[in-house]
Amino acid sequence: MRVSMFIAGRIAFNRFSSFSKFIINIAMIATAFSVAVMILATALINGFQLVISDKIFSFWGHLHITQYQVNAGPLTEQVPFEALPELEKNILQYPQIEALNKFATKSVIVKTEKETEGMIFKGIDSGSKLDFLMEGRPIRFTDSGYASEMIISANTAALLQLKLNDDVIVYFVRGDGLPPRVRKLNVCGIYKTGIEEYDRTYLIGDINLVRRLNDWRADEIGGYEVFLKDYRQMDSAQSHIGDQLPDELAVRSMQEIYPNIFDWLGLQNKNESIILIIMTIVAIINMTTAILILILERTNMVGILKALGMRNGAIQGIFIYQAGYIVLAGIIIGNILGIGLALLQQYTGFFKLPEESYYMTVAPIAIQWWKVLLINGVTLGICLLILLIPTLLTRKILPVKAIQFK
Repeated sequence: MRVSMFIAGRIAFNRFSSFSKFIINIAMIATAFSVAVMILATALINGFQLVISDKIFSFWGHLHITQYQVNAGPLTEQVPFEALPELEKNILQYPQIEALNKFATKSVIVKTEKETEGMIFKGIDSGSKLDFLMEGRPIRFTDSGYASEMIISANTAALLQLKLNDDVIVYFVRGDGLPPRVRKLNVCGIYKTGIEEYDRTYLIGDINLVRRLNDWRADEIGGYEVFLKDYRQMDSAQSHIGDQLPDELAVRSMQEIYPNIFDWLGLQNKNESIILIIMTIVAIINMTTAILILILERTNMVGILKALGMRNGAIQGIFIYQAGYIVLAGIIIGNILGIGLALLQQYTGFFKLPEESYYMTVAPIAIQWWKVLLINGVTLGICLLILLIPTLLTRKILPVKAIQFK
């Protein structure tokens, strides 16, 4: 095998220009391109999923605990229930849970001098997180009564031509044919999640205002938002919380409440698989073609080696080692190219996206190093395994005919 490795090295690293050198370079570039595309694809798709998930969870949490309602949708107003301090304490003891916030929603109509818009008022308490706040300040909650302030999205501000510290007339809708209740609220902050379903739909204000307008008691809420430390623990946390809830309450994940967004995220996994398969096939086809051409070009050499007594396995090893050199070089170059472009995008954001279609302005990058290692290992393994097939042709070459081959 040392002789096979020596001969393969001389062919692969021949400094003189030849047809073999050209074929090796083409195969190396094709392998590098395939590996680079696979690394970039996984980094981009993982980045998309992380960014979109963070946007969803930062606004609504990971899980919702509400009164059970048949066919309840994301815009359905909650049935009130009494806050349960003992339940809150038990839930917060679960190590995966980061925070638990109270909330309630109510349908509203926002009216300005020029525009009128139907929206949902989301009432929160003083412990709620506002990581998505873009301008202004959080709501100043009061010990008694309610805060006459609200936070609107950048989209709503542009649509209704509002800015910070503007006063807005908000009509809180009541059912059963009753006239809406009117309140004047001040715009204290502007938020932006980048998700149109949120930004065009929700205003954020004091939960005590919802209680007042719904004639709820001071300890009644619409539900709990549960924030987790790791979104991948959503199913286990949901099961754990569900076991502690009374019969009238139910826990739902954001995946159940907003299935369309998570279906879109799930589709990205299929796209990732398709890209990886196609690029692997491209690498295999290029390498197989290159090895076949190299075998044909070296037919004369194979005949001479056989005439000198070299066994078929050793001759086959020459081309396997040569394929290994090409694949390894292609993987190294592909890693430098793929990881380099990914890091460049991550730190500069030079590649932009239309926010209305992708929920973000810059293509996100999240490199998962275990996936990079997996791509390298699988590419090397599959290519070498598949290349055993064309190298079997060397066993069919007869020395007499091969020496005469030109």
